[in-house]
This record gives sequence, C-alpha cells and structure tokens, in this order.
Amino acid sequence: MNKEDRVLLEMKNTSELMLDLAYSALIYQNKEIAKEVIELEDRVDKLHEILIRSALGGCKDNKSFDRSLILMRISDSIERIADGALDIADVVLRDIDLHPVVRKSLDESDIVILKHRVESGSTLHGRTLGDVKLATETGVWVIAIRRGNDWIYGPDEGTTISAGDILYARGPDDSEKMLSAWIKAK
Repeated sequence: MNKEDRVLLEMKNTSELMLDLAYSALIYQNKEIAKEVIELEDRVDKLHEILIRSALGGCKDNKSFDRSLILMRISDSIERIADGALDIADVVLRDIDLHPVVRKSLDESDIVILKHRVESGSTLHGRTLGDVKLATETGVWVIAIRRGNDWIYGPDEGTTISAGDILYARGPDDSEKMLSAWIKAK
C-alpha cells in the first residue's frame, strides 16, 4: 500500500469514527465527546491537505493525472463527511435545542458509543481483545483505541490493550457498567 492509499484509508477510518462519536455526543448531549470530534476533524483536514499535495505532485502524465484527480475527489468527499460530523458535534457544543422529532428518534436508539480510559492495574492491561473476549463478556465492540496521539481503528482480537489507552466502543445502552467494571483497576 503506497502513502496516498494509507492517508486515504486513515481519512476514511477517522471520518467513520467522527460520525459515530458525533451521533453519540448528540444523543447524550456529551460535550467531551463532541470536542473529540473537533480534534479528529482537524486531523482529517491535515490528512486531506497531505493527500492533495501528494496527488498534485504525482501528476506526470495523463494516467497519473487521472489517478490524482480521483484521489482528490475521494479525499474531498471524505473531508465533507468529516465536516458534517463536525456540524453535528457543534449542535451539542452550542446547546442548540433539537427538533422534537429528532430528539424522539435519538432517544429510541438502544446503541451507544462509550469512551473509557484503561486504568493502570486493569485486568485488560497487556492483554489482547481476543484474550479478554470483551465483546462476548460485556456486549460492546471496541471500534477504536486512542493511544496518546495515535489511533487504532477497527482493532481486532490480536490488538493489545495498554494502561492509558482510551477505548471507544459501541454496544447496547445497558452495557456501560459492565465495560467500566472490566476497565477499572482490580
């Protein structure tokens, strides 16, 4: 996979996570998660610029021009999706009242996005998602891990969890207490 493909994949993964987080922030009126969307949108903007510069720099003939044009169009579309997620998060940050129909549809959702930091001494520290069978035991699926400034999108059963990791997980709204119990230090 070349550099442009890696940047494009990271843009796609980040924008998907942004939408999940933005809707979660909206459902729960959670400003902390809404602020996370803003940080991620800045990341998408930077990746978009990197991809555009790289695509323009790679234009040498008609074939490379066509590829560069396609990359720029896809990148622009992903960046607009990220902007849409930012608009959703902005509703939360500015305390805008939702239309009653929108509020009702959001309230009926039984899926939530959870954010938890893995504590030092947690039973999860140093183990893989597959080892702990987190999805089976808690009903939540880890969709991303923030490790310092780095992100792991779509972690799989071989992904090792470390103290300090921030897990973003999707699951039924009654699963938060179970996830919290797993993450806390024992």
